[in-house]
Amino acid sequence: MKLIIQIPCLNERETLPETIAALPRHLAGVDEIEVLIIDDGSTDGTAERAAELGVHHVLRFPQNRGLARAFTAGIDAGVKLGADIIVNTDADNQYHGSDIELLVAPILAGRAELVIGDRQTDQIAHFSPIKKLLQRWGSGVVRQLSGTNVTDSPSGFRAISRKAALGLFVHNRFTYTLETVIQAGRAGIALENVKVRTNHKTRESRLFKNIPDYLKKAGGVMFRAYAMYRPVQVFSRIAIVLFLVGALTWARFLYFFVTRGTASGHVQSLLVGTTAVILAFVVGLVAMLAELLAANRRLLEDLLVRMRNLESRTGTESGRQIHDVWTTGNVTWRAGSARPASREPSEQASALSLPG
Repeated sequence: MKLIIQIPCLNERETLPETIAALPRHLAGVDEIEVLIIDDGSTDGTAERAAELGVHHVLRFPQNRGLARAFTAGIDAGVKLGADIIVNTDADNQYHGSDIELLVAPILAGRAELVIGDRQTDQIAHFSPIKKLLQRWGSGVVRQLSGTNVTDSPSGFRAISRKAALGLFVHNRFTYTLETVIQAGRAGIALENVKVRTNHKTRESRLFKNIPDYLKKAGGVMFRAYAMYRPVQVFSRIAIVLFLVGALTWARFLYFFVTRGTASGHVQSLLVGTTAVILAFVVGLVAMLAELLAANRRLLEDLLVRMRNLESRTGTESGRQIHDVWTTGNVTWRAGSARPASREPSEQASALSLPG
């Protein structure tokens, strides 16, 4: 059983030592643990510092591509590196590394394929009352959209089984947290919540500027994700609303025509009603087309899952270098072994072959 802990990074040289030091070196039921750093265009030497600290793999982007793409690239690299479980955590040491044991336990027990760390946001001191309220409201919306019991949908501290990782796809560029929960719920992936602890805040979020900015971006992500996986429900409801608007305005026109015997002054109701009914018909056709496209997307995703699985197995069996992933040469953390001694920084840095 192989666990890979992936850590997306953007200029995290200063916080990375504390984050990596807190990671578990061995876990019950896990034979080996490796750490994968996704360096999302850092300019402060994050990748080199990670090698000095004993991480095992580095995936480096020459320029910043965003958290969602970094997460997806890490998942793809993780399965190719032979991971049976992938844990995603933050580089700013937001979460307790020792709680990784709690995250992987439901997967090892066979109860879940996706486990999300519940930060218990109501108890986080540096969260303002409005932020706590929005966290509860947002998670409630995601529960409705996904059909799951997720309690902290924006949490990035999560464990993913190999089977679930093969089938997760992120289509937005903002964040992976919300879309993957909606996808997991609609795909029937078993999800479980685990209460985890958080550390003191080390820096402000780089994902969004302020709460209104987050709401605007997150709202778009949730709508698009739900529309992607439930297109008929979305477009049919829009069509029904338009049809009702049309029917009501038609009824208004007929009422005045029958009671007053003239349509004078009320023709606009007839025009608005006719337009709304025509739009309802068009949106209904769009719903049918969207469902056909969704069926095609499901077939393509199934093919991608098979390709991912084949590529990962081929790479693992042959032992070949994974594309764009550099191996540092640091010793894998294995069950029953002592905490590996850290090498000299110069020796570790030379083990990492980074372009440019």
